Amino acid sequence: MEEFKPVKEGKVREIYDIGDALIMVATDRISAFDVILKNKVVSKGKVLTQMSRFWFDYTKDIIPNHMLSTDTKDMPAFFQTPAFEGRSMLCKKLTMIPIECIVRGYITGSGWASYQKNGTVCGITLPAGLKECDKLPEPIYTPSTKAEIGDHDENISFERSIEVLEKAFPGHGEEYAKKIRDATIALYKKCADYALSRGIIIADTKFEFGLNEKGEVVLGDEMLTPDSSRFWPLEGYEPGHGQPSFDKQFVRDWLKANPDSDYNLPADVIDKTIAKYKEAYKLLTGSDLAE
Repeated sequence: MEEFKPVKEGKVREIYDIGDALIMVATDRISAFDVILKNKVVSKGKVLTQMSRFWFDYTKDIIPNHMLSTDTKDMPAFFQTPAFEGRSMLCKKLTMIPIECIVRGYITGSGWASYQKNGTVCGITLPAGLKECDKLPEPIYTPSTKAEIGDHDENISFERSIEVLEKAFPGHGEEYAKKIRDATIALYKKCADYALSRGIIIADTKFEFGLNEKGEVVLGDEMLTPDSSRFWPLEGYEPGHGQPSFDKQFVRDWLKANPDSDYNLPADVIDKTIAKYKEAYKLLTGSDLAE
């Protein structure tokens, strides 16, 4: 049996090159504040992969995506083991576009901090009088450059994104910048409306895009998972303060309260975290995660 080694390892994902396609595997690693924690959160990788699969299916009418299959039977024998089951996605190879496409529908996090200072988020002026976690009149697109692991991404203006892409793809900077911006807003609106009908607010999220062999823009990476998005329960939503969330909030809160933890989490924080991930999955897809 042919053995495979990851060609790229991110904080949470491992990517394998099988020649004509890639296999993205979501591990149970968890990161916070750009550090990979010492604990594993069992089943987390499955939630991430299956949630992306759900959204890729749901949005293929807006823009094509890179997903080919999440069935390990469609992958080499090496991947047909319990270790890869449910957490692996066979994907088309793309030339990735070096911009993180962030869309914010609500004002929170770093956006709220910036707004309090000068009424703007990533250089975009917003209406006066917004409260923390208010819904924005319209979703805003705030791209950033993609940093290497350990570095922080840098927020940039739409105009700067054109320059970055012109450098990467001469003659296509403006075309690609507009395409990814418009796709980001369209994807967010469709999915945020759907999620709201299922009891979840998608406060913000990020997408990544690439180009296929024909030079067409294709949605890649992961999509609308608790790792790449801020999910809040609709029930109890109330602007004016922070909201409980379906993501790594337990982890972040505990780490802030325990600065000497050396990034080692207690079992109850891990249990609460995976329970939140699974709850979000069930609310959005209508079914329990297949273990």
